[in-house]
Amino acid sequence: MTARVYLDWNATAPVAPDVAHAVAERLTRPGNASSTHAEGREARREIERAREEIARLLDAAPGEVVFLSGGSEANALALRGLVAARAAAGRPVRQIIVSAIEHDSVWESARALGLDVYELPVLASGQIDLDALETQLSREPASLVSLMLANNETGVMQPVEDAARLAAKAGALIHSDAVQGPGKITVSFKALGLDAMTISGHKFGAPQGTGALILREGVEIEPQIRGGRQELGRRAGTENVAAIMGLGLAAAKARNEDHFARPALRHWFEEELRRAVPHAVIYGEGAPRLPNTVCVGVEGFQAETQVIALDLAGFAVSAGAACSSGKVRQSRVLTAMGVDSLSASSAIRVSWGQETRQEELERFRDAWAAHIARATRVRPKVAGAAE
Repeated sequence: MTARVYLDWNATAPVAPDVAHAVAERLTRPGNASSTHAEGREARREIERAREEIARLLDAAPGEVVFLSGGSEANALALRGLVAARAAAGRPVRQIIVSAIEHDSVWESARALGLDVYELPVLASGQIDLDALETQLSREPASLVSLMLANNETGVMQPVEDAARLAAKAGALIHSDAVQGPGKITVSFKALGLDAMTISGHKFGAPQGTGALILREGVEIEPQIRGGRQELGRRAGTENVAAIMGLGLAAAKARNEDHFARPALRHWFEEELRRAVPHAVIYGEGAPRLPNTVCVGVEGFQAETQVIALDLAGFAVSAGAACSSGKVRQSRVLTAMGVDSLSASSAIRVSWGQETRQEELERFRDAWAAHIARATRVRPKVAGAAE
């Protein structure tokens, strides 16, 4: 039986065996990092080692790293905590600027604040409209901007550094959901010029349920979980020592390995997909993109049907927009890029990692092309009908 091929690394990356072993071993040892006895001090040392590894990976200071349960909590803390801190200091944020392609955890947190939320448009390339951002900041400088580093569906990388310069010029705050960056591209918190940045460990080989908010030194934030002084006073609760240790180990591996997703491999793969299915469309192709991500579609062939067929054939990929319920919805990202609904509903995402072999991508190409060919033969002879 042919082994399955996992091509959904943007959803979650496999935990490296040595990281999994270390985490499992740590779970057998006691020690609350807030305790002063030997076991507690050892737990504290492991947390601080992990903080240093995250800081090295992201070109940040260890004191800027706040450990949390993952990307969604970090996004919520960034938006709610920064707004609350500014209000407490008598400099209220009056507007949240959120790009049209942000993750739901950013959108829902922004809407829950009860402030004006401006949806920052994106161009057909998938990148934000910087002119629109500059105009909106000139209208309301007391803003908080949230802009992802790279899109999880298309892989399109955003001009975050340029956006940060515009925000700084206006006196606004800026946060970036950067969960798709570490382990795939070089990420420098310092160079990006951000006030806050979110990462999620399971995107680069750490256990699920780990993450961090990187908070620029001197930027005030109000904790959203209270009851203790853990995590530099930013997030109460006994630290998950084993998971945090795993996050640090995964960060060290990501820093010491070549970036697993080689741009040349992506270019080759896209050419192979087009050769196999000439009418295939690669979304975001003209923009800078993550080197491990391809968003591809064939108009009229529903993404959900493709995902199911490929799963049965032994390949794990995702639709452009799989929501938290596990169902597939039309891609909000592609719609924001101006893609029509028929095409947007056809997009699937293929994403890979360090362990993926070219031969596995070749097998995917053949299986996907075979599915499209079969569906073409049996689909109804009605213009625009799906298979």
